[in-house]
Amino acid sequence: MSWGQLLRCFRTKYAGTDYCSITVLYERLICRFLKRLDKHLIVIINYMHNMNIPFLSLRDVTALHGAEINEAVSRVVNGGWYLQGKENEKFEKNYSDFIGCKHTIGCANGLDALIWIFRAYIEMGVIKPGDEVIVPANTYIATILAITENDLVPVLVEPKTNTLEIDDDLIEAAITSKTRAITIVHLYGRIAYTDKIGNLCKKYNLKLVEDCAQSHGCKSYDGRVTGSIGDAAGHSFYPGKNLGALGDGGAVTTNDSELAAVVRTLANYGSQKKYVFKYAGRNSRLDEIQAAVLDVKLKYLVQDNAHRKEVAHYYYEHISNPLISLPDLLPDDQNAYHLFPILVSGGKLNRDRLHDYLEQNGVGTVCHYPIAPHKQECYAKETWNTAQLSLPITEKLADEELSLPIGPSITMEEVSYVVGLINKFC
Repeated sequence: MSWGQLLRCFRTKYAGTDYCSITVLYERLICRFLKRLDKHLIVIINYMHNMNIPFLSLRDVTALHGAEINEAVSRVVNGGWYLQGKENEKFEKNYSDFIGCKHTIGCANGLDALIWIFRAYIEMGVIKPGDEVIVPANTYIATILAITENDLVPVLVEPKTNTLEIDDDLIEAAITSKTRAITIVHLYGRIAYTDKIGNLCKKYNLKLVEDCAQSHGCKSYDGRVTGSIGDAAGHSFYPGKNLGALGDGGAVTTNDSELAAVVRTLANYGSQKKYVFKYAGRNSRLDEIQAAVLDVKLKYLVQDNAHRKEVAHYYYEHISNPLISLPDLLPDDQNAYHLFPILVSGGKLNRDRLHDYLEQNGVGTVCHYPIAPHKQECYAKETWNTAQLSLPITEKLADEELSLPIGPSITMEEVSYVVGLINKFC
């Protein structure tokens, strides 16, 4: 019944009644009508009308533990000791305990962490310039920069499309007499380690280096936390990571005491003792404020990751669009869900259309990563990056991957809204 029809019924039924009485009755009927509507639906509609979901709000993430973070920062500021102090000692111990390894060495950022690992192996005589390091072709460029920074040669191996991680079936064919290490990258927060990789390292006497920039809290099938699986591991504490600082920060973790000592020395100008320099190192240290903040956030990492997993499961259960595919669902412990990647069929054009469509509807997304490392200008003239280098899977992922919002501060109502938009996309 239209409002006009409703008014005509009122006029017929209450003819001769004074205007005030009719008005009261009319208002009562409207109220009764509105009460029959689903009030929750109204709230949701109003909420969605003004929905704004950033890819990741660092302000909101920090606010989750804001009081403790503010206290930690104030403690350091008022304490007057800002480098190589008790906060670093405390965080390094607690992170080692969390990872399940003997040593954590804080440094300036995640790239430096990887650089120092390879540099330390060179200083130890384990690796020499010109040697080869196997690395996933679809990784972020920092992994490869750490290799080339040390005059080593990256050997790029394609990933599997169903896992997005390095294809362990292709690694052995890439091993040569110059291969000295395999670098695995737990991309998107997903475990990259397999027994096949571990056995190849044993068979060919290769070092296993982990890039754990995206995998804080991720575990292998046997319960080992990433960062304790290989011979050494680099970690990034960039603000957007699962364990993120308020600025840059990184760390090396290892059970190799000699490697740990060399890394710590290299990152301190090459000095073990003041004014005495064993190596030509650089300055790369984790400051006390960042260490204090990280130690606060470390206490909540498992809890924050649990929320990421809840969000991820909702995506897996409710995304239904023939244009969208998802990587294989892993057991919960084997994915820290730093990112939630989807693949959009139809290549870059469709991926960019979905990105723009979601952005127009208030949802932030990011491509990880739109240009593959071997396609970057900085590596265009490298001898290892030949014209014959064919990496079609990596290039396909660069064209199709889109990461959805996921993080400890996103609400399930927001997640539902994102899914609703994706399922309507065509």
